[in-house]
Amino acid sequence: MTTASEPRGRLAILHPPGRLALGPNMFGKDVANAQLWQALAQHGGWARIDMLGLAPFDGAGLADELFAGGPHTTEIGAGLLTQSNAAVDAGVLLRGQPELYDIAWHRRRRHSDRAYSLVGLIHTLAPPAMRQFIANTQLAPMHAWDALVCTSPSVRDNLEAMFAGWGEHLARRTGGRPPPRPALPVIPLGVNAARFAALADRPDARARRRAALGLGDDDVLVLWVGRLSYYEKAFPQPMFAAVQRAAAATGAKVVFGLAGWFPDAGDRAHYEQAARVHAPDVDIRFLDGNDATLLGELWAAGDVFLSLVDNIQETFGITPLEAMAAGLPVVASDWDGYRSTVRDGVDGFLIPTLMGPTGGGLGANMVERHTLESTSYQAYVGAVAQHTAVHIGRAAEALAALIRDPGLRRRMGRAGRARVADAFDWPVVARQHHALVDELAEARAAASDPIPQPAGDPVKGDPFRDFAGFASHGLTLDTRLTAAPGATEAAVLATKGVALDAGFPNFRAPPETCAQALALIAARDGATVREVLTAFPAPHRRAVELGLAWLAKYGFVDWLA
Repeated sequence: MTTASEPRGRLAILHPPGRLALGPNMFGKDVANAQLWQALAQHGGWARIDMLGLAPFDGAGLADELFAGGPHTTEIGAGLLTQSNAAVDAGVLLRGQPELYDIAWHRRRRHSDRAYSLVGLIHTLAPPAMRQFIANTQLAPMHAWDALVCTSPSVRDNLEAMFAGWGEHLARRTGGRPPPRPALPVIPLGVNAARFAALADRPDARARRRAALGLGDDDVLVLWVGRLSYYEKAFPQPMFAAVQRAAAATGAKVVFGLAGWFPDAGDRAHYEQAARVHAPDVDIRFLDGNDATLLGELWAAGDVFLSLVDNIQETFGITPLEAMAAGLPVVASDWDGYRSTVRDGVDGFLIPTLMGPTGGGLGANMVERHTLESTSYQAYVGAVAQHTAVHIGRAAEALAALIRDPGLRRRMGRAGRARVADAFDWPVVARQHHALVDELAEARAAASDPIPQPAGDPVKGDPFRDFAGFASHGLTLDTRLTAAPGATEAAVLATKGVALDAGFPNFRAPPETCAQALALIAARDGATVREVLTAFPAPHRRAVELGLAWLAKYGFVDWLA
């Protein structure tokens, strides 16, 4: 077993923001990615991890972010994907999103298909645009040594079906066979089990928060944690109704605390109205989920965790795991990733769910209205969720059983903690990622070289090649350039003071180097592009080549004389 004390191998991570800091009202995928990167650094067992961005960033404090300021043996590097060889040296590039199409072409253009493995993470399958991103991996130069990590068997099964249908379409369309697609391994997300246990096991915090909520020792706090978004998370009415029925059946005093935030502040009124109608006799509190101190005390104060998610946007669900780590029994919808984390009757209860009709093309019409931009994504998934049912009666029965029996709550809470420690603690998950990288490396090493293919994306290729027919001439290695009359090195350097002349400088050589190229051309009374480039070090020649086109643009050199 790989441990942090036995580091081996390297890992490259594409993390476009560069830093791990998160703001308020963050999305679950961003939290999950930041925590996964920390887990891979702290527990993955790699000797070196390189964080690669798409724009320059200061990597000075990156190690402190990854290791929370603690000691570490893993070396941390930082750089730009377009300028670094870290992925090649590591043999793998991991991205916290499934969009691998363009990166696969980048790999081929810069290196080769076998230079390293590409690994993406699936956080949601609901957005049609995201499904298209995932499907497009089958159109890119992807292979069996690449992977899209699925967080649950439900996600894998969904993608297996999607790729089967998509591959069949491509085969029929081209008269060929389905192209290769990436592997679909199942690795769950994780939680910091010790952290949530420590937050929950604080009698003083429990007493303080329960007193603030007006709860006595025998009263029950039912807790929800997460975004308060009925169109992207869960319609709250089934939860309100289930808590109302359970409280009435048991005669207990129940507080239902929803710790989260409203993406749209105006939605609070909708939730309050629904609460009055569906749970008129229950004390319902809307609590600030962005307040870390308050949330920590709620984990200590809670008795039961409730999450009746009904939205296709949800594919895994971190908060039930957090609740299990905190020792709370979970009442959750039998939904997607929830059913692979919560064991019905052991850690809590899974409540049956019912999808809307699959015949008649009603769902297809919902998708089409969104993809044709007639409705928003939120309206699309909200409409699907509005016609997806969670069994309120079964949820009420589960809640009532837990409200009546503190011993049952404790037994299920202990089972949930053990479950998280065994299968979902970050060290366990991080080691699974290292094992996946090893498996992909073996597949890459054992495979034969792919049949030669286009060197670049035929659709999004080189604009100077793709649009060469727009111009009357093209700059080639054999193009002969002469210095224009009156052109001087000083004039080239003076362009630094003209904003439009100096615009878009990132790809070409700096004015000083361009001035040297002009001087060389003038001294030789003309030179081909090839002759100019050979006068400069190899690493700088592409930038100089573009600089020659820039010199021609502003009349410093002539390509027709």
